[in-house]
Amino acid sequence: QVQLVESGGGSVQAGGSLRLSCAASGYTGRTYCMGWFRQAPGKEREGVASIWTSSDTTYYADSVKGRFTISQDNAKNMLYLQMNSLKPEDSAMYYCAAARWPRCSLSVGTFDVWGQGTQVTVSS
Repeated sequence: QVQLVESGGGSVQAGGSLRLSCAASGYTGRTYCMGWFRQAPGKEREGVASIWTSSDTTYYADSVKGRFTISQDNAKNMLYLQMNSLKPEDSAMYYCAAARWPRCSLSVGTFDVWGQGTQVTVSS
């Protein structure tokens, strides 16, 4: 059973930074793509960033390009999201996700394993 555990969320003022981490465990097969999603109250879950595990090719939502950076440490089974220049509209629950088939995108349907989420709150 694959388990994803997020950490690093918190409260920060606009313009600040946070670094989210996701620890993956319990799976001996291959994970093709890892991603970060977020969901604000009353809104649909949206893709923020994703990365092919084998090539480091990345995808970003337009709203976070130039501010957020996704990275991975495959040796440690860790995924990261560095978030800079945070805005109040970035406030949401952030989820780590994994895809165990050879696809990668910012679509929720691409991913079949999800963490429990970590809250990010950005105040103005």
